[in-house]
Amino acid sequence: MKNSRWSIAFAGFLMQVALGAVYAWSVFKTPLNKQFHWSLSDITLTFTICIFVLGVAAFFGGLWLNKSGPRVVALTGGILYGTGVFLASFSSLGLWWLWLTFGVIGGIGLGFGYIVPVAVLVKWFPDRRGLITGIAVGGFGAGALVTAPLATHLIQTVGVLQTFADLGIGYLVVTVLTGLFMQNPPEGYRPAGWEPSAAIRSQRAGKDYSLGEALSTWQWWALWMLLFLNTSAGISLISQEAPIFSELTKASAILAAGMVGIVSIGNAVGRVFWAWVSDALSRRWTFVVMFLLQAGLFWMLPGLATTGLVTLISFIILMCYGGGFGTMPAFAADYFGSRNVGPIYGLMLTAWGTASAFGPLLIAHMRQIGSSYGPGLHVIAGVVLLSACLPFVVRPPKSA
Repeated sequence: MKNSRWSIAFAGFLMQVALGAVYAWSVFKTPLNKQFHWSLSDITLTFTICIFVLGVAAFFGGLWLNKSGPRVVALTGGILYGTGVFLASFSSLGLWWLWLTFGVIGGIGLGFGYIVPVAVLVKWFPDRRGLITGIAVGGFGAGALVTAPLATHLIQTVGVLQTFADLGIGYLVVTVLTGLFMQNPPEGYRPAGWEPSAAIRSQRAGKDYSLGEALSTWQWWALWMLLFLNTSAGISLISQEAPIFSELTKASAILAAGMVGIVSIGNAVGRVFWAWVSDALSRRWTFVVMFLLQAGLFWMLPGLATTGLVTLISFIILMCYGGGFGTMPAFAADYFGSRNVGPIYGLMLTAWGTASAFGPLLIAHMRQIGSSYGPGLHVIAGVVLLSACLPFVVRPPKSA
């Protein structure tokens, strides 16, 4: 199948929208609680399992992608993801079945599927690495915006278990059709008439690193830490959004939920915006700006009481959270080459899973020992301020 690079990019975006529907998990929590009387923490564990498995599977998907090509990995991921969600419709068998199907099987499919558009598109767009990876993972961030209202309507109409079945079939169709478009460009591909400038060459590695070679450099670990720190900050807010908004603004539960919906858009917007900025500003300086911006915003947040201001500040923080995911694939391709970016960035995604545990636990612990969220938000402000030092020292590894 011969496709233009823009048709591959569009297919990758649509695939990520279907995969990113996992972020709409919260709409299933209350219906499952009411129907089966499972605790909300046990139901939430389904999402935790899914994201953890995603991070592990993305690494193995990246290795497999290098051996068998992106199409077979994308198709396998789509089939597993759609099948896992569909099989969750039989969760009357027990909570363990939900964990196994949506959590484990769906999570493996998500990991395989997520890494493919990222690894493929950085090879097709050496001239717009930041923008194109931002668009690809921006689709993942936008998935919940499409799925949450649809899933809510289906749950009210046909029930929560039938909703799993309907959505699973839909995900299967979308991911398999878009997966057929996934293919690598010819070896050494460059867009017609494009030559990297001296500034671009100075920020890129002089060769394609293998996974083992990348792991032997301190730069890989520095990029892992950048992703971990940025994700920890944003996900700490995401994990406590509604109660933080209610505490600061005295908003009702309904209004706080509406604020959550608005600021979640920042996650998707930031993935594209900051990735686009990084093509002009450089990846390093983009992370510097995001960290410094977050430091000021997290410090200001506890002192605000106006619904509009709290929503705006949180929206920008979530833009920076998404910006890390939008910018880091291009960062990894710059420093280690695009040939093996699948396994190299796939393993780097373990920072996502680690931060998903660290950030929420940190702010929850600070809230537990204090009388408000203020001290925890100030601690995070300090952490991201110190984090801004790391991009200053990061440089491309020296090729032998």
